[in-house]
Amino acid sequence: MDLGLTGARVLVTGGASNIGRGIVHGFAAEGARIAICDLDGEQAGRVRGEALDRGAASVEVVRSDLAEEGAAARAAGRVLDAWGGIDVLVSNAGISIPGFIAEHTDRAEWQRTFEVNLFAAIECTQAVLGPMREAGGGSLVYIASDAAFGEIRQGVYGASKAGVVALARTTAREHGRHGIRSNVVCPGLVIPEGPEAVAATSLWARGQGAIFNDRQVDYMLKATPLRRLTTARDIAESVLWLASPVAARQVTGQVISVSGGYAMP
Repeated sequence: MDLGLTGARVLVTGGASNIGRGIVHGFAAEGARIAICDLDGEQAGRVRGEALDRGAASVEVVRSDLAEEGAAARAAGRVLDAWGGIDVLVSNAGISIPGFIAEHTDRAEWQRTFEVNLFAAIECTQAVLGPMREAGGGSLVYIASDAAFGEIRQGVYGASKAGVVALARTTAREHGRHGIRSNVVCPGLVIPEGPEAVAATSLWARGQGAIFNDRQVDYMLKATPLRRLTTARDIAESVLWLASPVAARQVTGQVISVSGGYAMP
């Protein structure tokens, strides 16, 4: 099926590692034009090459720390300057620092988590709504998390992602009349496929054990109806469907868990 994404102008925040990298690969295979916004410019450059090899029409790299005020708007501006508009925003940038809520008391960590996970998503959204309204439509796809529904050791992170869900649904209600669709993908646990899939600045660069040990992974698998872990490609396929003006033409305001059934929102 032709998803109607050939030549689409796409901004993927956090596009250099793991889930973001998989999303970039997916749009590349559709022949889209992609801007990869990421803190790690070197890793983003490598993913740029991978995207071009996979068929992307054009790829821009925007090195940016989205925790800084104005950074998200500047990233969106790069897309508008390069291609004269934007068709798809994938708000994927995020950080997660696991910790039990009674013990996770570092306020600076809370602040950065919300700056990257929620405030950057708000700023990017505000930056693209005007151009999308002028063009008569567009698609916003937010990457939240099953932690938004409540998960052990994910209190602060989950709270930031619950905010993303509210942002996406509010945007869907306010801007549907302009032809703008807004949806959410909540990934299950996605372990990077290898060292080439993560940037040096990624939490995953410290090793899987820093986030989920084997016992925790086994616990999640036993609670997952499909009994398998989610991959970056699984997330990418869902994002492509939601971004498609053909396949998901009448889909907005929806929250989809891609987790093998671990969560059923």
